[in-house]
Amino acid sequence: MTGTGRGRFITLEGGEGAGKSTQVRLLADALAACGVAVVTTREPGGSPGAEEIRRLLVSGDTGRWGGLTEALLHTAARRDHLERTVWPALDAGRWVLCDRFADSTMAYQGYGLGLGREPVEALQRVALGGFRPDLTVILDLAVEQGLTRTHARRGGEDRYERMDLAFHERLREGFRDIARREPERCVVIDAAHPVEAVQAAILDAVTRRLGVGVP
Repeated sequence: MTGTGRGRFITLEGGEGAGKSTQVRLLADALAACGVAVVTTREPGGSPGAEEIRRLLVSGDTGRWGGLTEALLHTAARRDHLERTVWPALDAGRWVLCDRFADSTMAYQGYGLGLGREPVEALQRVALGGFRPDLTVILDLAVEQGLTRTHARRGGEDRYERMDLAFHERLREGFRDIARREPERCVVIDAAHPVEAVQAAILDAVTRRLGVGVP
């Protein structure tokens, strides 16, 4: 199968340690094996300017930014990412797989930091207009299990991981609420299962939701 016309935009979301990066790579490999031209990217980041903003957000003290400031920084990075990476790739007919996108800002800042939905939605309208992912996969995992998985990589980009358990519980519920509000776009997958089982569930969702057969 070869991608023609405008590409598709698939985002993977979830709390810390849910396995998004691994599943982005596995999905990219599966699509490429079907002849789909794939671009993988991440947020915050994915373009030179957005990567500079990423460094401000994912390191340092947990309380270095207020919720609104964080949301503004994420949104600025997202707009640059869209303009320089995502939209050009989609226009060229490529499929873009993104490790986090706008739902993370809603979950982390809107729910986790208590900013609320309305300010985040206002920022999204300015930065995204009517643009939305074709499919969003939310990897759901118990907070304690996710943080245990991330423990080994602490010492670098771990600012959010170091936030308290109550924050991570609000974050998890935020992602679940997003999925309840937009079931036509979102699919929730239990990330507690082995990597291969999670991968199979994602491939099934891509096949059912986007009409693409992925072996």
